[in-house]
Amino acid sequence: MLTQDRYRLTFTHGRSGAGAATTDDVVVERTDSVGPGGHPVYCDSTGILRAEISPAGEVRMLASGGYQSPTSPSVEPIP
Repeated sequence: MLTQDRYRLTFTHGRSGAGAATTDDVVVERTDSVGPGGHPVYCDSTGILRAEISPAGEVRMLASGGYQSPTSPSVEPIP
């Protein structure tokens, strides 16, 4: 499979009872780093959000600082 240069990560949060869920989209770009699974690490423009993404679209969020507990987003390649 081809390794993508950019992905859109969509985080869903705020689901409570009948309330609607809220989503946030973040674009990440491939870095020169490799994650613990051996796949490329992608980063947002701030450098705070980091994710290892396999060519099959599996996402492993990587903490970039203390006290973070990142959730798993859905992922979509950006051509």
